[in-house]
Amino acid sequence: QLVESGGGSVQTGGSLKLSCKASGGTFTNYIMGWFRQAPGKEREFVAAITYNSASTVYADDVKGRFTISRDMNVATQYLQMNNVKPEDTAVYYCAADFDPYHLKQIRTVRNEYHDWGQGTQVTVSS
Repeated sequence: QLVESGGGSVQTGGSLKLSCKASGGTFTNYIMGWFRQAPGKEREFVAAITYNSASTVYADDVKGRFTISRDMNVATQYLQMNNVKPEDTAVYYCAADFDPYHLKQIRTVRNEYHDWGQGTQVTVSS
């Protein structure tokens, strides 16, 4: 089970930190990712991180502004969002890609992730 928190309203240029608490499985068996969905748009990839935090991948439009991280001690992943823009407004979803043997590369395709949180709303005002 994945449970997101930390969403809310923020002004352009501000910061927000999302959290995703995982339970019911072995946290290190999963590549963890963040996706987002704006009204009327498809759900899109934001960022992902391998089980040991050795590798991360970001969507082009968040590179340099967002940072993904994870803490295996508390089975939680994070998304630090800095210098946010109105176009970052969306529901943000936590996702997990099962990878128990640590053989997979990070994927950016939604269908590769089979466990999802309920989402948390982020609204950026100008």
